[in-house]
Amino acid sequence: MPEDIIPDATEKTAPAAIDRRAIPAHASEGVWTAADGHALRRIDWPGAQGSPRGSILFLPGRGDFYEKYLETLEEWHRAGWRVTAADWRGQAGSGRLGDDAITGHVGDFSDWVDDLANLWRDWSAQTPGPHVLAAHSMGGHIVMRALVDGAVSPDAVVLSAPMLGMSGPPLPLPLLHGVAKVMTKVGEPTRPAWKWSEKPGEIPARRRDLLTHDGERYADELWWREKRPELVMGPGSWGWVERAYASTRAIEASGAMEGIDVPVLIVSTANDKLVSHAAAKRAAERLPRGELVEFGPEAHHEIFREVPAVRNRALGAVTEFLDRVAPASS
Repeated sequence: MPEDIIPDATEKTAPAAIDRRAIPAHASEGVWTAADGHALRRIDWPGAQGSPRGSILFLPGRGDFYEKYLETLEEWHRAGWRVTAADWRGQAGSGRLGDDAITGHVGDFSDWVDDLANLWRDWSAQTPGPHVLAAHSMGGHIVMRALVDGAVSPDAVVLSAPMLGMSGPPLPLPLLHGVAKVMTKVGEPTRPAWKWSEKPGEIPARRRDLLTHDGERYADELWWREKRPELVMGPGSWGWVERAYASTRAIEASGAMEGIDVPVLIVSTANDKLVSHAAAKRAAERLPRGELVEFGPEAHHEIFREVPAVRNRALGAVTEFLDRVAPASS
């Protein structure tokens, strides 16, 4: 080294890049067993030693799997959080509840609420606070339903594009629910409610246009589906649709959200073609401690897997929110 160049002793080494196609060496995959013996797949990051920032439990959306969110989960871990993510019963690596390996089915959304309540009880007792519940899409619906039911007691909640209403015809919710009820009677409720593709399990054309503008992050999902075929899931069943409407009516009931005394940050986009942005905005207004971060045409449904400009704004808002409403324990 030339004598006139003196290294800066205070210079920090840049953090290693995150490999979105590998399970981090410090994360561990395992299972959590529900009360009825059903095994739910989970992944855990140990968190910071000494003075951890707190703990985050993350739940993905319908047909999702936690591998899609490795980048975000690893970033939270690097920020000092103890992080856990789990698949919902009946999808990804947590088995199936329908008649085939592709269609997503559930007997009732309360089954998922019960799983979350019991997982939350075990997890929160074993991890340092503050305790945060974070979820995407259908996961956000189940978290909101659990809050309405008083089944969980987090210090703060973060919801990404929550399925508080489904995108579709602008018809009254009771009418949509009634149609879905009929469809469960005229055929098997476990049958697919919409067409996936000509070949079962094959990705539909233009699906990326619904999820993210980021081609590389979208390709990560396809890579994981090929590497771990058990993650593949297609459409929901008519039973799922009917129960989703029923659960939405419970959330939308007068006074339901108004009784939730927990800080809730909702990240949503007006460009969402899968869930109702209007319902997300309405929820942020009804929740006593609700907040909304709103995007437009720059963001599709998977905001945490969007292009860097969108993603950085969203996750920056999450950090600011949690630092304010769930500060690190002293």
